[in-house]
Amino acid sequence: MIHVYVGPTLSVSDPVLGAPGLRVLPPARHGDLLDTAICGGDTVVLVDGVFHQAPALRHKEILAAMGQGIKVIGAASIGALRAAELAPYGMLGVGSIYTAYVRRDIDGDDEVAVGQAPDGELGAMTWPLVNLRHVLQLAVGDGVLDGERSAGLLQALRAVYYPQRTWAAVRAVCRRQGERAFADWLTRQRERDRHFGDLKRDDAIAAVHAALDGTSAERVVIEPSVWETAYFRRWSNAAAHSRVDGVVLSTEDRLVYQQVFDPAFRDRWAAYFEHLSLRPADGGPGLPLAERLAQACGGGLPADRVFHPRPDLRERQTVALLLAGESAADRRAVARYTDALAWARRSRPGFSLAAVRDEVARDLLLGLWQCDEREFDAEASARGLGRAASAVEAAKRFVPGFLEETKRTETDHGGR
Repeated sequence: MIHVYVGPTLSVSDPVLGAPGLRVLPPARHGDLLDTAICGGDTVVLVDGVFHQAPALRHKEILAAMGQGIKVIGAASIGALRAAELAPYGMLGVGSIYTAYVRRDIDGDDEVAVGQAPDGELGAMTWPLVNLRHVLQLAVGDGVLDGERSAGLLQALRAVYYPQRTWAAVRAVCRRQGERAFADWLTRQRERDRHFGDLKRDDAIAAVHAALDGTSAERVVIEPSVWETAYFRRWSNAAAHSRVDGVVLSTEDRLVYQQVFDPAFRDRWAAYFEHLSLRPADGGPGLPLAERLAQACGGGLPADRVFHPRPDLRERQTVALLLAGESAADRRAVARYTDALAWARRSRPGFSLAAVRDEVARDLLLGLWQCDEREFDAEASARGLGRAASAVEAAKRFVPGFLEETKRTETDHGGR
């Protein structure tokens, strides 16, 4: 399967995107390459990506995909940028824009950036600087401009903030610079060919063809140490989902629910430590946990005070161990609390988990765990939540739903 992330650069109706075996997706954003639909042996063609209105696709996500045997090709827009940055690791760049970044002929993000409609339409509303640079070179070749005037016009167009670089703005700059003849020439060219000078489009088409040919990108072997960091583990855990009982649930939400609400989760976390000690991820010798603790600190401390692993929720065995006590009722509760959080975000403009007061989540945990403030850190650690402050942050995702259910229960009881 070839997964193509594209938006303003190529219309989804473009004939090249109708080829069999293509999965056409919106511009890439942070987390998209963690999609379980992208498997080893597949190819990703990265053309467009968000970067202003949402977190951009990270380099480590691309490296992780390549480390799992996925070919990654970049071109035209953020794809060209990322390919130029990650070429030493095996990401393939295609097209003249990629080449210009590699040669350092251009270096700014705004060279390829365009403004999009706020209603979610994927078409470009502005002109990227690389296309303007290209049409200026074509104009010089046609004798419409000389090199000095072209350079002056490019400098004036570069000064326009990229979301405001509309066709009207381009014409206005040309008039202000006294280059009406160039503006008229460009208008005529665009009337004859609406894709005239669209360098980004040409490069995107070339990248899709490279993926379809299947010969341009070599699969590379990247050691996990290059991309497997604490930040990446956090991102991959947040992206882990599964369909259970006919409902898609976040694996991380399911785990945190057990950590917060299951009285017996301390034992499960201890069993997980034993599992890690017997099967070290680094390939070292397996040891019973008590023996490993004795080597590390003389055995005088609980395992959770000595070791602080972040579980990998992509690993089925890890998930099976940590969710061994989960019931169907627990999963239904996670689904309800997830819906309650989504409703709070929809109904209260600007709402985020940061708006949930720390003391509310803290009181919830102290009540559920039946411990006082002096024991709070130790209890959080024994449940795999690190410390009290981390437990409070983790539990906030359940607070809106829990409070709503508590209020409803109190109302029902009061009405009887």
